[in-house]
Amino acid sequence: MRSTYRRAGAALLCLAATAGLVSCGGSDSAGGKTTLDYWLWDDKQLPAYKECADAFEKANPDIGVKITQTAWNQYWQNLTTQLASGDAPDVWTNQSTYYPQFATNGQLLDVQPLVDRDKVDLSGYQSGLAEVWVKDGKRYGLPKDWDSMALVYDTAHLEKQGVSAADVADLTWNADDGGTLEQVIAKATVDSKGRNGLDPGFDKKHVKTYGYLPEWKDGSTGQNGWGPLAAANGFTYLDKNPWGTHYNYDDPKLAETLAWFRHIIDKGYAPGFDKQSEVANAELVTAGKGAITIVGSWTISTFTDPKAKDRFAFAPLPAGPEGRKSSLNGLSDAIWAGTEHKEEAWKWVKFLASPECQNKVGARAVVFPALKSGTEQALAAHKAAGRDVKAFTDVAADKNSTFLLPVTEHGTEINPLVQDAVQSVILGQAQPGPAMKGVNDKVNGLFK
Repeated sequence: MRSTYRRAGAALLCLAATAGLVSCGGSDSAGGKTTLDYWLWDDKQLPAYKECADAFEKANPDIGVKITQTAWNQYWQNLTTQLASGDAPDVWTNQSTYYPQFATNGQLLDVQPLVDRDKVDLSGYQSGLAEVWVKDGKRYGLPKDWDSMALVYDTAHLEKQGVSAADVADLTWNADDGGTLEQVIAKATVDSKGRNGLDPGFDKKHVKTYGYLPEWKDGSTGQNGWGPLAAANGFTYLDKNPWGTHYNYDDPKLAETLAWFRHIIDKGYAPGFDKQSEVANAELVTAGKGAITIVGSWTISTFTDPKAKDRFAFAPLPAGPEGRKSSLNGLSDAIWAGTEHKEEAWKWVKFLASPECQNKVGARAVVFPALKSGTEQALAAHKAAGRDVKAFTDVAADKNSTFLLPVTEHGTEINPLVQDAVQSVILGQAQPGPAMKGVNDKVNGLFK
């Protein structure tokens, strides 16, 4: 049986969890049945994993699965707290930039011996996803899904400003004049009197719809914001990835990219950081406050929901001097090293990574599962519904167009350092070059 503290801690989490909560509480064994505690953060994926849990429990009547879903920020806060207290869920959804700290602290179970014992076939996963979860011969999870990035835009708004789907499908970008991306952003920016950003009378102090909504709260990766453009400009995060030990945030290519963002803010084409809403960019775009932004494939359903009334479409990221670049990121399911139910937790993780579960997830078309068969299910579901998601899948299929988000030690320390430095640049409090060199010295100092 779990300790009284375990049950009390789980009860507090139940009170804190969002409305997406299915069930809550610690793993336990009673009446010959083991109940596993499984955590995830995405409410849109919750129904798919409830379906997987039902199928798993039917095949394993001696094991139950309790699923707890909490929002992103609260999720990591709760998980870190529970791990520190030795009172964590048996299995949880892990993210590639977060997991190194857990592996270093000995909080993740090495599943490689179990993979070898049960002869788990890793060849069915999308290329590169399984390798991310390996360090020094130890494997800390099995791949769950993957994501890439693309532009989303308001079709009716851009059409009204004379921008066609063909225009958006083949954008270019550079840090000097912004390429055709900046031209489209300027046309898509409209002030309170209906004048766009190219009109001599455009009033940047009274903007009704911004042409572009940048993201400034995505830590050290810029995944939804500066990252893809910086990569297209020639920036790379690390000396090697994963498990590099020297970051390149002092690269002039990154400084140039941030300077361009400052430029479009100064032009009135994007909101200043100090004026940017706390509301997520996806919600602002659907509310008509912005015309274009970068989104991840996990948000597809937000813009294809019937409530959106076919207002939005996806387009490839703009091609920069080094071509088109998108991060290719993935999740896994991790087992807590301290679980009292290792074999049962492994059965669940192995099932989550199997075609039986991932094909169910794919059929719901909320994310792209890690298994190729699951991705095919998702693509079939999107096609049947008339949704064009090629902007995400085409870039993911091109190895020359994708890059991994950084996987290194000290990730949780690096995140706020870099985010604060980037924000200081965007606020106009610091120049891009000196600010990024200063933070790069601090980041690399962590590895000494």
